Amino acid sequence: MSLDLDKINKELEDKTPQEVVEWAISIAKSPVVTTNFRPYEAAILKITSAVKKDLKVIWCDTGYNTPNTYKHADEVIKALDLNVKLYVPKQTTAHRDVVLGIPSIEDPKHAEFTEQVKLEPFKRAMTEHKPDVWFTNLRKGQTAFRDSISIVSQGKNGVIKVSPFYNWTDEELDAFLVENNLPNELKYFDPTKQLENRECGLHA
Repeated sequence: MSLDLDKINKELEDKTPQEVVEWAISIAKSPVVTTNFRPYEAAILKITSAVKKDLKVIWCDTGYNTPNTYKHADEVIKALDLNVKLYVPKQTTAHRDVVLGIPSIEDPKHAEFTEQVKLEPFKRAMTEHKPDVWFTNLRKGQTAFRDSISIVSQGKNGVIKVSPFYNWTDEELDAFLVENNLPNELKYFDPTKQLENRECGLHA
């Protein structure tokens, strides 16, 4: 699908996140939303599932989430009655802890670790579901790469990436969660990033 991204982003600039989702669903044949239940993920899951109740929610669980994140995920899944498609690494966390551990960013083995726990499950999910529209909670100001895109972008594979909250601040999202009686998750840990402003590899 070929899109005039500049025109679309100008048209969507003043729309609400829900209106952005409604626009994207109207052109989608096989939409998905991805989540890792990090901070503010409940917001994107709320508006996407409100527009399309049976929307596929792809959760790639690295196996290294905090107990708090797993409890948070369970709470949000039940509250929003999400249609979750769970993907996990092919190797167990216990096995990897023995033979690889969690390599530091500088360790050459970090790339292998990231491939195992995040990239391979994600690629598997995308191959199986073949989305044409992919909802994410990317926002401006998170990383240099994310500053370079907009509400709607398109990858080399042709998938249309839609970030309804792209221009929202933490404060605006805090208010949204309170207004919708949704929890937030602030104890999230991503072993592949380790630093908050580092890109994880799924989006860049």
